[in-house]
This record gives sequence, structure tokens and C-alpha cells, in this order.
Amino acid sequence: MTTIDQQSFFIGGDFVRPHSDERADVINPATEGVTGSVPRAVTADMDDAVAAARRAFDETDWPHRPPAERADLLRAVARGLQDRNDEIARIITDENGALFGLNLHTVGHRFCSYYADLAADFEWEELRHGISGPAVIRREPAGVTALVVPWNAPLALLMVKLAPALVAGCTVIAKPAPETPLDTYPLAEVLRDAGIPDGVVNIVPGDAEVGEHLVSHPGVDSVSLTGSVRAGKRIMQVCADRLARVHLELGGKSASILLDDAPLDDAVAGTLGAFLLVNGQACAALTRTLVPRHRYSEVVDALAAAASAAVVGDPYDDASDLGPMTSRRQYDRVLGYLEIGKAEGARVVAGGGRAEGFERGFYVAPTVFADVDNGMRIAREEIFGPVNCVIPYDTVDEAVAIANDSEYGLSGAVWGEDLDRAMAVARRIRTGTFTLNGFTLDPNIPFGGYKASGIGRQNGMEGLEAFIELKSVHLTPQQATTLGYR
Repeated sequence: MTTIDQQSFFIGGDFVRPHSDERADVINPATEGVTGSVPRAVTADMDDAVAAARRAFDETDWPHRPPAERADLLRAVARGLQDRNDEIARIITDENGALFGLNLHTVGHRFCSYYADLAADFEWEELRHGISGPAVIRREPAGVTALVVPWNAPLALLMVKLAPALVAGCTVIAKPAPETPLDTYPLAEVLRDAGIPDGVVNIVPGDAEVGEHLVSHPGVDSVSLTGSVRAGKRIMQVCADRLARVHLELGGKSASILLDDAPLDDAVAGTLGAFLLVNGQACAALTRTLVPRHRYSEVVDALAAAASAAVVGDPYDDASDLGPMTSRRQYDRVLGYLEIGKAEGARVVAGGGRAEGFERGFYVAPTVFADVDNGMRIAREEIFGPVNCVIPYDTVDEAVAIANDSEYGLSGAVWGEDLDRAMAVARRIRTGTFTLNGFTLDPNIPFGGYKASGIGRQNGMEGLEAFIELKSVHLTPQQATTLGYR
């Protein structure tokens, strides 16, 4: 098997040698073989990346260029990513096990195009009339920004942040997860070939130690993390010492609420797809299914049958509905939660262990637990695997209370023929994203969470605002007229 063995980091517009000779293997979760390797980053590598980003922000015209010019460069990045779609998709599948047909790789160029177009309509300056007179409200880049991203959706979760950061005029140090660094190397080549200036984007994959060094660095103005609640809390603690700006997109334990008039086939299919997304490793996954007690057996049977029929297999096989967990650590974690659920008294109606038929690979069978109480650990803690808990309720008020009885508040769905009643439920659920009779994530629509699910929003105009500072420039009416503001 051919491996991808990288020898450098992307810093200051070039591929540079690391400070350490140590290396980190990247494991293919479907085969458990080595699919590639990268240098093992040390804090000195991060220092170099921050210095390059700092120079590009403080000493070049990048943050002061017209947004339209930055948008044109982003369109060139979009074209470059499209040209290398197939290559990048294969790297992602080999390093994290995502289904090849899921097209996670296409998110990158779509976000670049979206934010390039948004730059033309975004109000970078506006004249506002205050009590004391007019003022120009300017939207300026937040500065040197650290982007810390996880392993479950390589490239996609980086581009969600990188595209708006570039349009805003920020400079960036990206830290991909050590499990999935390989896809960022073709990205770096695309950025360089598109003409992104030296030092504007720097990419250094690394572990938690170098990540903490990055987010604590005095040269970093803001931090954007997608990750676990534990990581989010630690980053907040570290950044609090110097009051660095923090944006967090964290975990979830989202509810799929079936009302008594829910269309069974649609609700089951939608819920199944939403908890198997990215092989069950999605923060927005619908992992609790709330069902009227008088329909409980019907729904449990239907969801169990659907989960049992889901095809676990080779991520390159179009027939596969589910591939492997990304790492041995995550595989062991999910299997551990399955045992916790059994010990808590939940009833396994589908799956419950390793998927059958595999001699190797981190494959877990799609699992449905019935007889679950919302106080159980499997109903409260984010498992991050293909596991769903079915919980009965007696009244809609109780369903709302159960859905909201969680430290998380990221996503959710409600299913019912009466749309007015379904919308009334949606209004009462404390989550950042919700869908009526479906499961939808849209790059144009803000995404993020309440409570422990995070701080701030990604996607849409709000995703751009996350990388912007506001400046008010006070004027006299005569000054405003002279400067051409109306």
C-alpha cells in the first residue's frame, strides 16, 4: 500500500522543515494499516507559525486590502480545491474512514465560493447617527487567529472557519488533529498556487500540547475551536488570562422528537441518517429519540429494523451506510459506552457491539437502546458513535422538558403532520439549530449551540462576523459630508 509521508509544515508561504525529527503515523481506520505520516510538531514549530502570521498581519497590506480583492483570491482557492476533489476525498477517507460518497471534501470549495460572494454584499462600513452626531461603523479583521479543528470532518470543518477568516482579512494558524493531518497538505498547495500571500495561512498539525501552546500564545488575537466540551473549557481558561477572543463549537446530545402524528417512515429514516452521519461522529447528530408512550413499541421496532438493515462496510463501497470509527481510541470509547448502557438497564434492540464480518478495522454496529431514562449516562453524555437512545414521554410538555434536560443545546428535530404544533415545539427547544420533519445543516444558515454546545455561530453572515472587530469613528456632520458619507 502506498503511504503519504509528509516531511514539512506549511509556514510563511512555504513548506519548511520541522524542529523535531520525531514523526506521527496516520492510521487507516478501515484497515488499521499506516496510510501516511507527518512530522510531530513541537512548540517551536507553533512559534514559527505564529510569528509568520503576526508579520503578515502587522507588516503587510493583507488586512487592509479591499474585501473584493480577498474574495477574488478565495474564488481561486475554490477552483483549486475543485480541481483536486477526488484526490482530497481519497485522503480523507483513508485517514478518517468517512464514506467516500459523503462528499465531505466538497464543503471546502462551497464555503470559499459562499464567502467570496458574501463579501460583495457585506456592509464593511456604515454611517450611523448617534445622539452626539454621525459615526462610521467599520468592520475590521480580528487579527491573528488560531483555528483548532477535530478529526471527524477533515478539511470541511477547517474551511468553515478559514474561508470567512480570509475574507475578513485575518491571518491564520490552523491546527488540524493529529489523527487527520494529511488532507491539509493539498490544501496548502492550493492556497499557495491561488496567490494567498506568504504567512496569511500557516498549517501545523499537532497534539493537545502544541495546541495549548498555540492558543496561549501572546501573538494570537482570537481562537476558534471545533471540539469537545472539555477542550472548549480548557481553551477558555487559557485565553482568559489575556482576554483573547474565543469562539467555540462544541458537542451535542440532540433530540429527535416524534409527535403523535409523526409520519413514521420519514421520522425513522431521518433520525437514522442523522445519527449515522459521519459514521456516527457528528456533533449535531440526533442521538436521543423521544416518542409518545402509546407509539413507543411501534417506533422502537421500526428504528431497530432500520438500524439493523444499515450496511456497515468499506467506506469506498457505495452500498455502505456506515464506515469505521476514526481511531482505535474512539472505537474503544464507543464500545465502552455500549457496555455502560447495558449495565444501566437499557435494552439493546439493534447492534450493541462490534459490527460482524470484519477481521480488522474500527467498525461498530449501528446501535439502538430502548427502555432508556434521560438520567442514564448514555442519554446524557456525548458518545460520538452510531448510537441512539429511545425515550418515551406522555405529554408534549414532557417531551420538551426531556429535550431541554441536557447540558447541550446544539441541534434537534421535530416530526409531525400539524406544522403549527411542530413549530410551537421548535420554538421551545433550547438549541441553536432545529428542523421540522427533517435534518438539515446549511452553509448559508448560522450554526452553533446553546449552553455547553458552544459560544458564537459559524456559517452564514454570522460566521463572517466571528472574525471581525467593530470600530466606531465619530465625525461631525460636516466631516461626514466632506468624506462622502450619506
